[in-house]
Amino acid sequence: MTIPSVASLDSLDQYLRTIKVFPVLTAEEEYDYATRLKKDGDLEAARALIVSHLRLVASIARGYAGYGLPQSDLIQEGNIGLMKAVKRFDPDRGVRLVSFAMHWIKAEMNEFIVRNWRLVKTATTKAQRKLFFNLRSMKQSFDTLSADEVQHIAKELNVKPEEVMEMEYRLNGQEISLDAHIDDDGDESFSPIAYLEDESPEPAQHLENVQTEQRQSSGLSKALMSLDERSRRVVEARWLNENATSTLHDLAAEFNVSAERIRQIEQKAMQKIKSIMTAELEH
Repeated sequence: MTIPSVASLDSLDQYLRTIKVFPVLTAEEEYDYATRLKKDGDLEAARALIVSHLRLVASIARGYAGYGLPQSDLIQEGNIGLMKAVKRFDPDRGVRLVSFAMHWIKAEMNEFIVRNWRLVKTATTKAQRKLFFNLRSMKQSFDTLSADEVQHIAKELNVKPEEVMEMEYRLNGQEISLDAHIDDDGDESFSPIAYLEDESPEPAQHLENVQTEQRQSSGLSKALMSLDERSRRVVEARWLNENATSTLHDLAAEFNVSAERIRQIEQKAMQKIKSIMTAELEH
């Protein structure tokens, strides 16, 4: 069975009705399909993963409705992102496909907007950097802004009322550029394309960072538990407490030994902690 597309059906409404038929996968089903795809290149498994997430793409596409581009086109572009995500998805990383795929879906939709909506001279000053992408959501209706609405938006976004009115005019009919330009004072305007680009780490990188932090935390806990009580107290007092200000002499007085002995205990404990945490990260 082929993957449904908006183009293959009579209307967007029919497409939306069609994709509702596909069930949402359980975590176990998703893992099984993803494993079959990764290990065996099972295309039927890939299809099952894709069709079960078509509703996600349609939902994300609705969030881009304000750009005036056809929903069907946005959905088609988002489906391309979904397919890329399925191809790159690793079920053994412990994250669901829905979380992983959102990045790829939005990236394709953003790229589609950049290619198809030519905008001219969006931000003439750096103070306008967020005006372009916030004006739509702040408008209460599709009608022309009232004087009170203009004042409110200008105050909220820290721009001049005239700039709000000018931006509304441009968005309602004039073409403006997504790229930065140089104004009359020689200053480069802030390009709104920066707001279309997703600057957050890719899901795989984000997950790797989280897992590394978890292993480090686990390794530290394991290392501390391996220390004797005095060594653990020295390390915590010197490095791990929120206000770790204890000096070698403070701890020497507490344990009735020399400051040099405390330094030796600390050095030996830190070496042991480093060794255990390194082994934990390499595991």
